[in-house]
Amino acid sequence: MAVEVKYVVVRKGEEKMTFVSKKDADAYDKLLDMAEVFSDWLGASQIGLEEEQLEALGMYLAENKDSVQHILRTSKMPQAEAESAASSASEAGGQDDAKPVRAVKVA
Repeated sequence: MAVEVKYVVVRKGEEKMTFVSKKDADAYDKLLDMAEVFSDWLGASQIGLEEEQLEALGMYLAENKDSVQHILRTSKMPQAEAESAASSASEAGGQDDAKPVRAVKVA
């Protein structure tokens, strides 16, 4: 019989993700902490987003924290994202099967 060690990230009594590495579990937990802070910060603003939108935007910002930091430091798009966006836009120009982009409605 084999013994497996699993690390489970739990938030508000709900299992979010299971990992085989403590390092990966800690990193994901830190990401969730950051997403929660972003969501709370945005929720305290005058933007007026719904809770689901706040959580999605908070998670997006946390997942892309390096790009956010680059934009804050330089006021420019990160090079890799700018090239990727330009490439995607030119490729999608003549295609009907382009994937939809998730929009955030600001009230």
